[in-house]
Amino acid sequence: MLQFRNSVLRPPPRRRYAPRMNVTLYQPEIAGNVGAVLRSCACFGVGLTLIEPCGFPLGDKRMRRAAMDYAVPGGLQTALDWDAYRAQPSGRQVLLTTKGATSLSDFKFKADDTLVFGAEGSGVPEFVHQSVDARVVIPMAVGARSLNLSNSVAVTLFEALRQTDSLP
Repeated sequence: MLQFRNSVLRPPPRRRYAPRMNVTLYQPEIAGNVGAVLRSCACFGVGLTLIEPCGFPLGDKRMRRAAMDYAVPGGLQTALDWDAYRAQPSGRQVLLTTKGATSLSDFKFKADDTLVFGAEGSGVPEFVHQSVDARVVIPMAVGARSLNLSNSVAVTLFEALRQTDSLP
């Protein structure tokens, strides 16, 4: 019988890390996506903020099911709207959008960036586009419209943490 040691499946951490990076979801619509994003944030050790209104009640069973028993550092944060969110001090606001000006592979992330993602069906309104510090696009095949929200967060978060030497 083949047996694996834990170190084969999950290498020990290279070092202690304390990323200051944060993920923000603007008015998310699908509870399962938010649960999957929450789980990714917990696994990478970054915070998560939801800008309301959401398309489902917080604590929805579909959100809890996708998140399992994971919790983000500092707890799930919420903001009543974009203005209330922007009133809180933070690092650069980096919007991931299909209308991005810079490719994900060319963008230089900083350790205290906040990665902002729009609603699944509508993205973010123009005033959000105008108020962020950078707009980044994930490269995709010609004809593809967009990745699933939770996949976009995972891909971007990994690249941002890799660039800033903040991977667990």
